[in-house]
Amino acid sequence: MSVSNYDKFPATTLSGYIRLGWDNILPEFERLIRSHGPVLAVETYVGIHLSEIVEALRQLAPDLLLQTPDLFKTTSDVETMTQRFVTDDPIFGYRSSLTLSDYLDEKKVAEIEQLLRDTPDRTAVIIGPGASLVAPPFAPIIYADLARWEHQQRMKNNAVSALGIDIRDTGFSNQHKRAYFNDWPVCDAHKKTLFDRVSYWLDTHVPTQPKLIDKATFFEGIERTVNKPFRVVPYFAPAPWGGQWMKEMFHLDKDERNYGWCFDCVPEENSLLFDIDGERFELPSINLVFLRSRELLGEPVESRFGQEFPIRFDFLDTMGGGYLSFQVHPTTTFIKDHFGMSYTQDESYYMMEAKKNATVYLGLKNRVNRDAMASDLRRAACGELVFDTEKYANKWPAKKHDHFLIPAGTVHCSGPEGVVLEISATPNHFTFKMWDWGRVGLDGKPRPINVERGLQVIDWNRDTTYTKNQLFNVISTIDEGDGWKEERTGLHPNEFIETRRHTFSTKVTHRGNGSVHVLNLVEGEEVVVESDTQAFEPFVVHYAETFIVPAQIDQYSIRPWGKSIGKTCMTLKAYIRF
Repeated sequence: MSVSNYDKFPATTLSGYIRLGWDNILPEFERLIRSHGPVLAVETYVGIHLSEIVEALRQLAPDLLLQTPDLFKTTSDVETMTQRFVTDDPIFGYRSSLTLSDYLDEKKVAEIEQLLRDTPDRTAVIIGPGASLVAPPFAPIIYADLARWEHQQRMKNNAVSALGIDIRDTGFSNQHKRAYFNDWPVCDAHKKTLFDRVSYWLDTHVPTQPKLIDKATFFEGIERTVNKPFRVVPYFAPAPWGGQWMKEMFHLDKDERNYGWCFDCVPEENSLLFDIDGERFELPSINLVFLRSRELLGEPVESRFGQEFPIRFDFLDTMGGGYLSFQVHPTTTFIKDHFGMSYTQDESYYMMEAKKNATVYLGLKNRVNRDAMASDLRRAACGELVFDTEKYANKWPAKKHDHFLIPAGTVHCSGPEGVVLEISATPNHFTFKMWDWGRVGLDGKPRPINVERGLQVIDWNRDTTYTKNQLFNVISTIDEGDGWKEERTGLHPNEFIETRRHTFSTKVTHRGNGSVHVLNLVEGEEVVVESDTQAFEPFVVHYAETFIVPAQIDQYSIRPWGKSIGKTCMTLKAYIRF
C-alpha cells in the first residue's frame, strides 16, 4: 500500500455565521449586553484557558467581571466532596454523581445574586464553569467548549487546573483520573441542560485564535452531520511501544519519536469540524451524540446505551516498535461494582498490516499453573524477575487481515511489527497492565501495574484450545454475489459488537437495520459511499479512514472510486447486535 491520502481534518461543510479573532467577537458580546440586558454568562468546559478569555472580556469594561472559580467552595471542601469518586488509587476512580451546583458556595452566590438585584443597571460578565447558574435567567449564554483530546494535551503540559482544584503539579495520570471520573461527567451533565439556551459557541482550541458561531449555525452543522456519513477528527499520540508506520502513511511529524496510537473514532474524546464558508470551527464530537442520539445510534442502541457512543476504533502501531503491555480488561460485573460503569471494554485486534514476524499474545496455555503465574507476575512487578510471558500465554503468528477476538477477561498483548485496528466497546480507561516488559513510560516513570486486579478478572478457561476455536480468525461467509463477498469476522458471543468484512470490486449495498455503523477501509486506496435515493452527497473515503454511518440512513452503498476503480477493496464494519 502506497502512502495514504488519509484526511486528518475531515469536516462538515456549511454556510453560516462565524467570527474570527477577539476584535470581531467582542462587538457581538457588546451587542448582546445592549439588547438582552446588562449581564452576560460565559460558560466554559473544564480545561479551557480561562485567563485568555478573561483578558479579552476586560476590553468590554464591564462594571463587574466575575470568575466562577472564585465562587466555588474551598479547595479543602472540593477535595472532600470529590474524594469518593477520585479515590486514592493512582489510576482508577468511580464515576461521579456530582453536579456543578455542588461546587458553588451558596453564600458567595447569594451575595452576587443580591448585588445584581440591587444594581440592575450595572453591567456584569460572569465567566467559568457554572456561569449560567450564577447569572439571572434572562442573561444570554456564550459557551466556550473543548474536546477531551485537547484537554488531555493541556494536562500533559500542566497547563490547566481541574474543576475547583489546582492539581497541575501532580502528574498527568492523576489529572486524567480526576477528569475522567469526575470533571468530564460533571461538565457534560451541565452542558446537556444548556444546548437550547446557548446563543453563541466559542472555539478556543487554538490559543489566541478564537472563533465564534451562533446558535443557528451550530445546529445547522449538527443536522448536516447526522444526516450523512461522516468522520471525526483523528488525533495521534506517541507510546512507549510505538512504531513508525503511521508517521509515513499519514504524513505525520517526522521529528516525533514514534506514534503508537491513532484515535480516529472515539466520539467521547475526538473533535468534530465544521467548515463554515472556508473557515474551520472545532467542537467536541460528543455534542452530536448528546443532541441526536436516536438519529445517530438508532432507537434500540439508544435504549441500551443512552447518550453514549458504544463503538470505538483506533490504531495501535508497533512497526519498528515493541510489545504492548501484557494485559486484561475487567468483566462487566467487576467494572460495574468497582468503577460504576455500565459495560466493559470487550475488544478485538484486526491486523491492518503485519510483517513476517508479527505476533499477538492471546489466551493462556492449556493447563497453566495459576499459582505459579500469579507468583511470577507479583515478583516481576517488584523487579525480582523478568516475567516469562511465553511460559503462560499463547503467542500466535499474525498476518495481514487476521482478526483476534478479545472478550473481557482474556489475557492479550500485541507484538512488534504490526498495525492493529482495535475495535472495542467505548470504556477505554480500564486496562489492567500485569507486565510491561520492565520499561518506563514516555515521562521516564514506571507505568502503573495492576497485577492483583488483573488476577481477579482473568478467565482461566480461555486457554489454547478455547482461543484457537473461538477467538482467532472465526470467519465465515454470509453472502456473496458478482464482484463482492460478505464475511462475518466476529465478535465473540460475549461481546455486543458484530463485525462484517466486505471484499468487493463493484457496488455493495449495506442496510442499517437499526444500528449505527462504524467502518474502516482496510484495503484499497479509496471508495465512495452513496445513497441510491440521493439522501446525502457522495462521500469519499481513503485507505485506513474510519467513518460513521448514522442509524437513520437505512440503506447505502460502497464501491471502488478513483484509483481503486477496477481493483478489489475491503471494508470492515462494526455495529451493535440486538
